[in-house]
Amino acid sequence: MSIIHRTMLAPTKLELLTSWLPSRPWYAAEAAPPRLTKAGGFRLDDPEGEVGLEFMAATDDAGDEAVTYHVPLTYRSAPLPGADAALIGTTQHGVLGKRWVYDGPRDPVLVTQLYAFLVGEAEPQAQSISDTVDPSVTRSITGHVGTLPVEIGDVTDRQGSTDIIVRPAATPGPLMLRVNRTLRPNTAGLVTGSLGHVTAEWAGPGASRLRGRFAVLRVP
Repeated sequence: MSIIHRTMLAPTKLELLTSWLPSRPWYAAEAAPPRLTKAGGFRLDDPEGEVGLEFMAATDDAGDEAVTYHVPLTYRSAPLPGADAALIGTTQHGVLGKRWVYDGPRDPVLVTQLYAFLVGEAEPQAQSISDTVDPSVTRSITGHVGTLPVEIGDVTDRQGSTDIIVRPAATPGPLMLRVNRTLRPNTAGLVTGSLGHVTAEWAGPGASRLRGRFAVLRVP
């Protein structure tokens, strides 16, 4: 179960993202630096207990209209070999010491656990409360989509998503795990061509709560 330490980070997660987001192809406010507030999200557990896995929603009001981004993050106690391009930055944790923060879709532990959740082999955890399942985070799967372990292929950033090619066990071919980077409210059923999705909530205008797809599984 996720253990959340009540301590300081220097720099904070939002400070790291403020520097990193403008370099992403899915960042919308091109003429202005981000002005970010935390809007929600959830966590998954690393079965080995080594890597922190967070699916963060952060709202940016720097542009003409506020945009909420989905930024999966991993937190490691040492650099991930071969992943320099995925490094968002480092931060000093008040309890755990120096942490390396990575773009989650390029960390195999996060991708594997996201797929495990989709197929019912992991439970979503509350973003800010230790040892607490978050029932508001749901999954939907239609048909046979294979099992763990999952082989991870190419990862591609697009305007509104990061697409990850995955090859689960017991499937005839590869699948695409799409991490939606720009969150939009949507509570309808499966979209055309999709095999499943992960749905969660984030803070909307005022005191409202919005709900939409954080990730979608489909045929490439």
